[in-house]
Amino acid sequence: MSDNQTVDTAAVQARPDGRAEDELRPIKVTKNFTKFAPGSVLIESGDTKVLCTAMVEEKVPPFLRGQGKGWVSAEYSMLPSSTQPRKIRDRSKGKIDGRSNEIQRLIGRSLRSAVDLEKLGERTVWVDCDVIQADGGTRTASITGAWIALRDAITDLMNQGLIDEDPLQDNVAAVSVGVRDGRPILDLCYLEDSGAEVDMNVVMNSRGEIIEIQGTGEERPFTKDEFSELMRLAEIGIDRLAQIQNEYAEKPADTEQNN
Repeated sequence: MSDNQTVDTAAVQARPDGRAEDELRPIKVTKNFTKFAPGSVLIESGDTKVLCTAMVEEKVPPFLRGQGKGWVSAEYSMLPSSTQPRKIRDRSKGKIDGRSNEIQRLIGRSLRSAVDLEKLGERTVWVDCDVIQADGGTRTASITGAWIALRDAITDLMNQGLIDEDPLQDNVAAVSVGVRDGRPILDLCYLEDSGAEVDMNVVMNSRGEIIEIQGTGEERPFTKDEFSELMRLAEIGIDRLAQIQNEYAEKPADTEQNN
């Protein structure tokens, strides 16, 4: 193989932003981003930006009334200017589209996996994830940011004396992994995701336990060895995200943090 051929192969395999295969996009979180929500964070993962807020409602869904348990529910949406071309609002179509519904259910069940609902008491924490700008990984950024907002909302309940024990048991974070040009990579941007041969989203807690895996062979089946390597990369990413979550949770209000 000639030197020119070697260079061409390297160029094909290079990531758009020059990251290593096991490197996250730059993460930035801004605490207390909005005024009225007790939990509010803008999370930026590369060029993906999601506003995550958590607000408390002193009631539960009908199926939980009188049981002494709380609930955590999520809503997800993409603002019209988050994509090119403009994304039509769900309300203009008269219903939530299937993708948004699937993602908000994923966010809700991911967060609930880390909450002792009895300790939360008969109240609901509503977590809203609004995508301001999309460049791949909006659902994973939403889950990671939503946990931070949930952490702040629960801390506020404890500070008010409304609950005695912390119901939040673990961190929950999520990241994408995939295979592009035969190469397993972590945290795909849109350009990588749109051409990936294999695409996966992984949700885990801080103990390394798996909450959910969404994986698809987009262009071809993938092997057990490839799956194992993708899970290894996901663990690296989620471990780093959990560290960022914990660093953020210790910061006072109205702060920014870049990672």
